[in-house]
Amino acid sequence: MTYSIIAKCSDTGQYGVGIQSHFYGAGGACWALSGVGVVVTQAMALIDHGPLGLELMSKGFSASEALEERLKQDPESEIRQVAMIDSSGSAAAHTGSVTIPAAGHVIGEGFSCQANLMWNDTVPQKMADAFQNSNGNLAERLLSSLLAGQNAGGDIRGMQSGRILVVNSKKMDKEWEGVLVDINVDDHPNPLEELERLLKVNSIYSDFQNNGYELELDISQALEYPEISFWTGISLANKGDFEKGRQLTNIALRDHAGWKELLIRCSENNFFGITEELVNKLLNIKK
Repeated sequence: MTYSIIAKCSDTGQYGVGIQSHFYGAGGACWALSGVGVVVTQAMALIDHGPLGLELMSKGFSASEALEERLKQDPESEIRQVAMIDSSGSAAAHTGSVTIPAAGHVIGEGFSCQANLMWNDTVPQKMADAFQNSNGNLAERLLSSLLAGQNAGGDIRGMQSGRILVVNSKKMDKEWEGVLVDINVDDHPNPLEELERLLKVNSIYSDFQNNGYELELDISQALEYPEISFWTGISLANKGDFEKGRQLTNIALRDHAGWKELLIRCSENNFFGITEELVNKLLNIKK
C-alpha cells in the first residue's frame, strides 16, 4: 500500500530509492547496496525480497533474473509488488494480479515507478514523467517523483511515512560507507514535506563535512545551523580570523549555554585545536 521509485543516475552511477506510504516505517521496504543495485518490496510486502534480491544481484544476476528467482520462492507472489535495478541500470518490476487497485508500475531507462492502493492508476506514470523531467542530484529527483505521485492522488489512505536512500556507484569494502543519503521519516502528517526539509539539512551538513568542517555561511544559515556556525568559527579562529570566528561561535553561544561549556572542556585537552588562549579570545576575556 505504497508508491515508490527506484533509479540509477546516468551521470553519477548512484543508485537510489524513494518511497511514501500510509503505514508506519515504510522505509523498511527499501534496500540498496553500492555497486550492486536497489530493491523495493511493497503491497503485502515480503521483506526477504530486499536483502535476498540484492544478494542475487551481487552474485551477477540481472534485475530481471533476480526478480524471477525471488518470485519463484514466494508462493504468495500475486499479492506482492517488487521492483529491482541492477548494476547496469536495467530495471525489472512485478505487480501481482491481486494487489489492491489502483496498482501498477512503469519501467523506464534506469528507473521503475510502482504503486498500489492508489486513488487512480495515473500515479506511476506521473511519477515517471516527473523523474525524467527533473533536475538536480538523484535524491532531489527521487523527491520530485514522489511529490508528483502525491499530486496525482497518492495512497488512498493518505500519508504517514517515507524514505529516500541513495548509495554510491562503486562497491565498498564496508557496505555502510556506500550510503550517501538516508533520510527516513517513520511517522509524520506530511512525510514528503519533512523529507524535503531533511534533504536540505543533509545537504548542508554534507557540504560542511566535505569542506573540512568549515563552510561559507550567510547570516540566515548561520542562525539556522548553530552547530555548523560553532565549528566553522573554531576553524576560522584557528586560522587567525578571530573576528569572523568570534562572530560565528557567538551565534552558537547565544543559542545554548552548553556551547560555552564545550569550549571550556575542549580547551582542557586541546581538542580540535581549542586552547585556553583561543577560548579567551573568542569570549573576549582579557588576562
